[in-house]
Amino acid sequence: MSVIYKKICLVGDFGVGKTSLIRRYVEDKFSDKYLSTVGVKVSRKSIQLSAESDFQQLHLLIWDIEGKTKFKSIAPSYLQGASGAIIVADLSRQETIEHLQDHLNLFFEINPQGYAVITLNKSDLVTSEELITLSQSCNFDCYPQVIATYHTSAKTGASVEEIFYRLALRIIEPKSQ
Repeated sequence: MSVIYKKICLVGDFGVGKTSLIRRYVEDKFSDKYLSTVGVKVSRKSIQLSAESDFQQLHLLIWDIEGKTKFKSIAPSYLQGASGAIIVADLSRQETIEHLQDHLNLFFEINPQGYAVITLNKSDLVTSEELITLSQSCNFDCYPQVIATYHTSAKTGASVEEIFYRLALRIIEPKSQ
């Protein structure tokens, strides 16, 4: 069994639920209290993956990056060396959805070989009709490294495990020549 360490970053505007998604994934907990991340916070989670008949222990180093505008100038140094990113928007705040492309562009500019998952968080706060309408505005087919777009809820846990697992599988996949 081999052990692999990979860095992934959660990127998005402030208040979209990046910290809550990480806390749900790493600790299986949720809190309604809002705590703003200052700078960066690194969490760790080990998972077992089966890849090509070999079991691998993957240690994810999960970087929770502050979403404030003033932080954008130093964000590139925190994104450096990441194998993947979870780009997060808040379904109840349209402007955060509009900023998804900016976050994707920044991540891929720094990590052109990286992969990303788009996460439309707080799906528990919108109706199914709104969810459909908002999701239609999130087409990232022009980015081959975007694995998928998910509707998540850190509060209910909906799709949280899946976004991290899908990203983990992709970043350990051998690159095709």
